[in-house]
Amino acid sequence: MRTEGLYIDGSRTEAADGATASTHDPSTGEVIARFAQAGTADADRAVRAADRAFRTGDWSRASARERGQVLHRLSQLVRVHTEELAQLEARDAGKPIAAARGEMGSVATTFAYYAGAADKVGGQTLPGHADGTLLTFREPLGVCAAIVPWNFPLVITAWKVAPALAMGNTVVVKPAELTPLTALRLAELATEAGLPDGVLNVVPGPGSKVGDALVRHPLVRKVSFTGSTEVGTRVMQAAAEDITRVSLELGGKSANLVFADADLEACVDSSVFSVFDNAGQDCCARSRMLIERDVFDEFVERFVDRVERLRVGPTGDEATEIGPLISPGQRESVEAHLQGALEDGARCLTGGQRPDGPLADGNYLVPAVLVGAEPAARIVQEEVFGPVVALLPFDDEPEAVALANDSVYGLSGSIWTRDVGRALRVARHVETGMLSVNTSSSVHIEAPFGGMKQSGIGREQGLPALDHYSELKSVFIAND
Repeated sequence: MRTEGLYIDGSRTEAADGATASTHDPSTGEVIARFAQAGTADADRAVRAADRAFRTGDWSRASARERGQVLHRLSQLVRVHTEELAQLEARDAGKPIAAARGEMGSVATTFAYYAGAADKVGGQTLPGHADGTLLTFREPLGVCAAIVPWNFPLVITAWKVAPALAMGNTVVVKPAELTPLTALRLAELATEAGLPDGVLNVVPGPGSKVGDALVRHPLVRKVSFTGSTEVGTRVMQAAAEDITRVSLELGGKSANLVFADADLEACVDSSVFSVFDNAGQDCCARSRMLIERDVFDEFVERFVDRVERLRVGPTGDEATEIGPLISPGQRESVEAHLQGALEDGARCLTGGQRPDGPLADGNYLVPAVLVGAEPAARIVQEEVFGPVVALLPFDDEPEAVALANDSVYGLSGSIWTRDVGRALRVARHVETGMLSVNTSSSVHIEAPFGGMKQSGIGREQGLPALDHYSELKSVFIAND
């Protein structure tokens, strides 16, 4: 088994201290690869390589059209290597293979979108004094650090890397130690697409060392972090030392509001996957389902029936809908949340157990449906990040909005109703960054992605993401 090297300055390399680590298949527990484990010296080496690449100007001063062409070629290479990347992601992150293939399509689309956006964003000519011309330029920042979680490894890497590169920045990616493989392979494809050496670097290693070193590095101009609110708080505090700009995509406890006039057949099927997709390891998971009391019992019956028909299975099986949790520790954390919910008075209608048989060696947990929890209960307020959902009734629209807003988080959510007026009223009053109506689809490359309250600051995706990777410069030119 070969050791996957770090990717610094256009080539693979060992860690400075020779350290290595292993990554495991969550569905079997087997070691699938070894990789060089970066330390603080490697983080410094990667940042300095990125800074040199930025200052040479081969990328930062290339025309926007040229940058777009490279990103377009990278998008095409991702499509050519879809199966290779999907197999890596499925085994490394425990994803059903069908889902992994879909995610690789999203990665390619992300690079294609920002390839097209690269030469569409610029400055302005502003009205000013009659004796001169006032201009603004949109300039790249420099070295950007992208700290990526393990739940959607390559998708979230693309969300950060593509807009940063489109604006002429250089990037150091720190993937999660549990899922480093696809980011390392992406860097190789980027070089093949024509990205100059040092523009994209990948250094997997512990967040406490490598992540912290990147956040505190004086040459890093921007940190984009996706992860827990607890760690995001520390990132923001550390970045403040050098006034390094940050964007944070953090935790979530999204609400799914179901009114009595909703199309329950469509709602139930979509709602099941809105919380259990990726084994519930999704910051956008609608893990609080609020259902109007008139249809609560019917919804619960239909929902439980659909959950019990979910296909929990091997990641390589095309029919698998729910795969394993990322690690034994994550499963134990989810089980602790479940036990706490039962102690607080909730009832589990189905699921919550470890499967036996062929799946016993993996990190599997059967999706669990809870009722009877109070709105203030931990299972309703805390992010579980696993296949667990709490169903609560409400009596009217004001109560639905109040329950939805009764959270420190505000990332995503859904509204189900045939009443367009109600949908708009509720959408305006729910405190969350993204909402979908009569669907669970709220993530689109064309639209900004991000949250309110403790779900973070800043936005990814869409054209607004480019603002976070650029600086406005004003220039006044006198007529004389």
